[in-house]
Amino acid sequence: MATAPIPAAGRGARFRGRLTPMQLREAVESGEVRRVRIATIDLQGRLRGKTFPAGGVVDRLLDGTMHMEGCGYLLATDLGMTLADSWWRDGYPDVPLAPDVRSARMVPWVPHTALVLADPLDTTGQRLPLAAGTVLREQLAVLADAGLEIRVGLESEFVVYHAPDEDQAPQQAAGARTRRPVTGPGRDYAFDMPEKVAQYLARLTSALSGAGLPVEAVKLEGAPGQLEITFPYGDALEACEQHVLFKEATRAFAARHHMAATFMAAPDDSTGSGLHLHLSLWRDGEPVLAHPGRPEELSPLGEHVVAGLLGALPNLMPLLAPYVNSYKRYRRYSFAPTRFTWGRDNRSCALRVVGHGPSLHLEVRLPGADANPYLLVAAAAAACRWGIAEHLTPPAPVSGDAYRTSAPLVPLSLGEALDVFEQSALAVELFGERVIAHYALAADAELRFHEQHVSDLEVARGFDQA
Repeated sequence: MATAPIPAAGRGARFRGRLTPMQLREAVESGEVRRVRIATIDLQGRLRGKTFPAGGVVDRLLDGTMHMEGCGYLLATDLGMTLADSWWRDGYPDVPLAPDVRSARMVPWVPHTALVLADPLDTTGQRLPLAAGTVLREQLAVLADAGLEIRVGLESEFVVYHAPDEDQAPQQAAGARTRRPVTGPGRDYAFDMPEKVAQYLARLTSALSGAGLPVEAVKLEGAPGQLEITFPYGDALEACEQHVLFKEATRAFAARHHMAATFMAAPDDSTGSGLHLHLSLWRDGEPVLAHPGRPEELSPLGEHVVAGLLGALPNLMPLLAPYVNSYKRYRRYSFAPTRFTWGRDNRSCALRVVGHGPSLHLEVRLPGADANPYLLVAAAAAACRWGIAEHLTPPAPVSGDAYRTSAPLVPLSLGEALDVFEQSALAVELFGERVIAHYALAADAELRFHEQHVSDLEVARGFDQA
């Protein structure tokens, strides 16, 4: 099947990446931008919004008079946009969405289209406290008040499958178990990938560059069909926005190549995909995690950070692993952690200290590929500041097999994680009661969905034998 050409905005285009207000107007007047998407980030970390003819909105965007609303359920549904009964109490009124023209950028995977992000607002005109972007901004602001800045890099794994044959039965086409990965097993770090996959990655990375999202590295991973893309280190909010756009582009280009990409944490019985969070803390433009006299070791502040992450993240797991499937990734000897441990360059740990000298930083290996990046970075930022404020001391680092230690276990299920999350005084201290209650409802809705539906696997296992 022939693949679709790269949209004009992604190849030889005059306008690329971020657009200043003047460039946005010029792009619209030249016809290079014909549509503007105004979007917000939903509870799951996905783009949701409306598409407008560019000529009809550009003036209002630039003079600040563009008003838009969206149903409040954009911030209160599960993956399938099912509404929980307990979220109905206000009747789901519209939520104002305030476009930020400074976020305007080209999105080359959608022909002749620019994207503008919008913040959900409350009734007072302030950013909605429960929105994932607001949750992260508030944590970053508290760190800034202490003179600290968190910088992050996201390393995302995902799995790509051949799309189902068009004549395949619909019930089979819907099941991931019927899909064929685009590469075989044991291809980690290999260069000899199928031509179709190479073309897909080349067009994807080119389009991301055209959106102002340059890729740092691309590699094949170990599981069949699994790929990994990393982005440069930098501003936390920018990294989260970048990741949301990357996921949309990844799926769009996969579809054009008659493939399907998934960011499930455990898309099959033997595959786990992570969203590894690399983070460092800075003060006055200088990194502060490395010891000034022993640059291969953590500073006292760095040790407080490690202790804060190990102590707080067990209370915040629904922000890092939000779905029932998320917890099927945590398996021994899978490169996903099963215990809350830390160590120097140790991939069996939940926290891995990596880098040298000023580049020394932490890799948080707990989040799965399905995590909302805004929430996982918010959880990490909150844990860091708590560890620093309390001058916490971490346990001894693990130099060997962390799977065999006696350190506290990562929760085995979303239900177990939710029980801790709802009852945690620390979670409320770090985020406030409203935020914890809102995201607890989201986790509970996920649990209720699975409890009320019979899976294909249950039928296959029990139909003849039970």
